[in-house]
Order: sequence, then C-alpha cells, then structure tokens
Amino acid sequence: MKRIFVLSSLVAGYFLNAQSIGNSPYGAYGIGDVKYDNTVDINAMGGISTAYVWDFNNSFNFRNPAANTNLELTTLKVEGSNENNYYSSDFNNLKSTKHSTYLSNISIAFPISRKVKFGMGFQPYSSKSYNIITTEKLSNENNELINEVHNFRGEGSVNTIQAAISYQITPAFALGLRSNFFFGKLSDKEEVAFTGAELISGYSNSYRVKAFNFTLGTTYQKKLANDHKLTVGATYTLGNSGNMKNTYTNSTYFYLLGETKANETIIEEQTNFDKKFLPQEGSLGIGYGKDTKWFVGTQLDYKKGENFNFLGQTLAYQDSYRYSVGGWYLPNFNNFRSYFSRIIYRYGAYYEKGNLQINGTNINKMAITAGVTLPFQKSVINRMSSIDLGLEVGKRGTLDNNMIRQNFVNLRIGVNFADKWFAKRLYN
Repeated sequence: MKRIFVLSSLVAGYFLNAQSIGNSPYGAYGIGDVKYDNTVDINAMGGISTAYVWDFNNSFNFRNPAANTNLELTTLKVEGSNENNYYSSDFNNLKSTKHSTYLSNISIAFPISRKVKFGMGFQPYSSKSYNIITTEKLSNENNELINEVHNFRGEGSVNTIQAAISYQITPAFALGLRSNFFFGKLSDKEEVAFTGAELISGYSNSYRVKAFNFTLGTTYQKKLANDHKLTVGATYTLGNSGNMKNTYTNSTYFYLLGETKANETIIEEQTNFDKKFLPQEGSLGIGYGKDTKWFVGTQLDYKKGENFNFLGQTLAYQDSYRYSVGGWYLPNFNNFRSYFSRIIYRYGAYYEKGNLQINGTNINKMAITAGVTLPFQKSVINRMSSIDLGLEVGKRGTLDNNMIRQNFVNLRIGVNFADKWFAKRLYN
C-alpha cells in the first residue's frame, strides 16, 4: 500500500513540475483551448464513454457517472499527456511546432456498497499560452514609412475538481451524478506601438473563474444470449452555478524595465460577471459487445454555443457536435503462457464540428486513436492493476482563407492501481 502511494505521488509530482499545457492557436479565443476530459483508456477509443460500462472491476467512468456497475475495487489513477503540435499556414508560409507535457488526470474511486460507487479527481479544463507579433508598414502625414506593431499575448489555465456517484437501481438500469468545481485565471492582452512613439496602447482582459456545474447520467445494459450485451447511455450537463469575473482595461503607458509600466493612463475600464461561459452539453451513446472479450460503440456529443467578452468585443461560440466510434478487444486474459493475449487493445476515431467560426470558416477537428492496457505481470482478473497507453493522431483547422492548420500527435500514459484497500478483514 505505501509503495503504491509513493510511486503515484512521484509520478504526479513529475508532471506537476513539468506542467506546461500546450494548446492550439485557436485557444486564444474565449476561455481557451478546452481539453476533452477523458481518461487514457477512453481517449484511446475515440472518446466513447456514454455507453461504456467496463467489464472488469477496476475502473471508474467519470464522463458518464452511471456507467460504473462493475466497480468492486478501489482504483487510483495518475495520468499524463504529451502533446506535439505542428502548425502551418499559407499566410507568409508559416510553419511552427509546439510540444508540452502535463498532468492530465489524477483520481480515486471505490465502491461504497454493492449498488453505490463513488469517485473524485482533478483534471485541467482549459488553457491559454500564446504570443503573436504582427507588423504592418504605414505612411505618416510626411509620407514617411513607420511600423505598426501588434503584440497579442495570452496565458493561464482553468482546472476542475470533480466528484461523482452512481446508483444501480436494477441489474440493468443505473443513474449517476457528477459535480464539477472550476477554478483558475486567464488573461489576454493586445499592445499596439508605432515607430518613434513612446506610448503603447494596451487592451487587456483578465478572467477569474469560480463556478460549479453538474452532469446527470444514465445507462441501460441488456444481457443477451452467449454472453453478449447491448448498452445504451445518455448524459446531460447543466449550465454553471457561479461566475467568471472579467475585467477589461484600455490604457496607454510605456515600459521602464521588463514588465514595469510607467505613466499609465486608464482610458476605459469595465468589470463584468459572466454566468454562461460553461456551456450546456448532451451526449447519447450505444454499444454492443461480448463479456470480457470485445466491445464496439458509437456516440454523439452536443455542446451549446455561448458568448464571451474578448478584448472589448463579443465573441460568439456556435453549437458544436462530435461523432465518435471505438472499442476494445481482449484475446484471452486467463492465458498466462502468452502475455500478449492478456493485453487489451483499443481503437477509435472521431470528427468534431468545432464551436469556432473565424472569417466565415469553421474550425473543425478529426483524429484516429489507438491504445493498449498492459496488466501488471502478476495481475489476476479480479485484481487488475495496469499501465494504459494511448495515441491520438489528427488535425484541426484548415489552410483556407489564410487560416492555420494544426496537425497533432498526442501521447498519453496512465498508471491504474486497483485493489480492495478499504475492505474489512474477516481474519487476522
């Protein structure tokens, strides 16, 4: 037990120290680049989670809190992501890369009773990290060429702490509830300077987030002949309770040393409280499989668009949709002569109609995914600790209209320790 907690703490500590959440250039808008809050195993299946009830007893599904019928062990997960983004644009033949590694999930879950299961965890929700400089040559009243320089910068992150509970009403039907607490700070700044001018014009937005929302989930699983099963699931995420404090400032100033401002004059300052920045979401999924052997499922996610105040202007997010398909295959977990027969193989793909539309162009996303679950050498089927590996390869955006296309290769790794930690001993 002590070794398990020490190892998991070291893994979490490494990722926290290296925490640099990479994001897309499109993350400059609104609340930033929103992460898809799935564990490594679910992400490796294209993100299917709504109708995904894991056959074994060692994993908790936070995306659909009702889908935890079989959890019988205490499970501790620590997961990290390595994102590799490759950007290109026809505008000035732009090419750039960005790599980042960060803690993407840490969670613990356990059964309270045969019908009631509980889990809680931490995940990043969104992030900003960009610094863009553009220069334009202008003529002044004396027909002299001067440079107009725009510097766009953004930084910060929003994280979430979640708690989920599921209740098995009948052997086939379950309900679940997940609560999410969001917290963090974000900022955007645009600075405009001209050749020979001492003063800089600055436009900045700062956001402070403290909010809750709730996800309701349900599953129905019908057992069929020959150990086959049909699963249907649905989730709905209600709008948030709480607010995001937004302070917009328009001022002029110049820099002395570093980031120290001098002679700052406030031209305009506004403070607003936004209660609709966390969108309503819905999901519907269906899956079919054979117990402890294979599973395939598909899923449709919907996210309602919202409006944001961005550098003094209203930014509208449109409704977005995500279509996913995926599954897993296990050759034979009880074959101890062949370790490869005990590996769980995962596969999937998705297409996402994005919530951003810039200059009339939709920013969509698509990817294929794959992964494996590697059981520890001495794991048995009723106490399966494992290492999860996932791969995601895809693209976001387009080269049309001088936009930026983002190709990405994301690697994920997670460690899942599972055992009956809180079971009362009958004998000493």
